[in-house]
Amino acid sequence: MEAQKLEISDLLQLVSFKVGTEEFGVDILKVQEINRMLKITKVPNAPDFVEGVVNLRGRIIPVIDLRKRLSIESKVHDNKTRIVVVDILGNIVGFIVDEVNEVLRISKDIIENPPELVSQVDSDFITSVAKLEDRIIILLDLDNLLKKDEKEVLQEIS
Repeated sequence: MEAQKLEISDLLQLVSFKVGTEEFGVDILKVQEINRMLKITKVPNAPDFVEGVVNLRGRIIPVIDLRKRLSIESKVHDNKTRIVVVDILGNIVGFIVDEVNEVLRISKDIIENPPELVSQVDSDFITSVAKLEDRIIILLDLDNLLKKDEKEVLQEIS
């Protein structure tokens, strides 16, 4: 009997990170880089979840506190806190996360739609849930994490 090999198209590569007690994952192709906390400059009249902007090698990028965006209680940043720099529909944005865990290659057959109760809440940005042996990872759709008007505000900030 020949062992079945997974095709590359059957695998999903994710960057996993923690925000609060939950573990999230995003498509690795959306992630440009991961940085330690940088000095964040506050921007007047920015939305509540926007921490400010950072200068990343000459580029000014807006930084969003993912705890605030996901309505999770605030926490003081520590040495595990990271800024995950991602591309959202052509906009470069940084997300503050509590810690980055690892890069995962998971089979698409362990991914399920989020439970109905969760999907009824304002969670357009939750695409699915990956069930691993010992944990569950919530997969985020970064393109839907921000509403249209919020994306416009971020473009103005940067």
